Amino acid sequence: MDKKDSLVFGRNAVIELLKSGHPVNKVLINSENRSNRNADILSLMKERGVPYQFVERAVLDKFSGGDKHQNIVAFTAAREYVETEDILNIARQKGEDPFILVLDELEDPHNLGALLRTADAAGVHGIIIPTRRSVGLTPAVAKTSAGAIEYVPVARVGNLVQALKQLKKAGCWVTGAEAGGRDVFSADLSGPRVLVVGGEDKGLGRLIKETCDEIVSLPMLGKMSSLNASAAGSILMYEVRRQRISGHNDNSRQSSS
Repeated sequence: MDKKDSLVFGRNAVIELLKSGHPVNKVLINSENRSNRNADILSLMKERGVPYQFVERAVLDKFSGGDKHQNIVAFTAAREYVETEDILNIARQKGEDPFILVLDELEDPHNLGALLRTADAAGVHGIIIPTRRSVGLTPAVAKTSAGAIEYVPVARVGNLVQALKQLKKAGCWVTGAEAGGRDVFSADLSGPRVLVVGGEDKGLGRLIKETCDEIVSLPMLGKMSSLNASAAGSILMYEVRRQRISGHNDNSRQSSS
């Protein structure tokens, strides 16, 4: 896919894009053009919760490929985002306990695409990502997901901590994945479940970790201390799925008694 397929540039084009309600991942604005002329665009972005960043003109030139960008470039999303409540409603409509994956500042589109694919296979009702410092639903994510982006709803929120608290109020138990936590294969992951996986080489943010009800980790028996985010997330999702199908294992019953 040509990189321009996910871009919109030019003041009027970006304004109409924002007014249309079409999902937008991010907007870049020339840092030398912070005048009141952009007040209408800034107001629209704040109203719709669209992240934006001021950058040098050379960055905009690179993305526009030589076309006139009028000091602004918008990155459109490959699919529309949903609300957190929409994901909970999907679980209710299916008569199932919620099963939600939350990604804390995951930046690699290939990791998000791979997790979307596993989420679809493991029966996850939806994924939640933060608005900032996180990859959105880009064409690269869509390609890596091999079509799963069309089947797994993704919500994008401004505050992950508040989103987790909302899920707790809805009856979900929040399980974070972090080195040093309880062995995931001895943990009870049944019932309404939210899995929280951190970004590449970052782990979970402090406030996110404090909001979790429990922290689990994967046993690492070799020389490596951690797994790729998509690999770890995939194993965790299937452990939840396994427990939902077969019931909780004997070891976890003994350790929790």
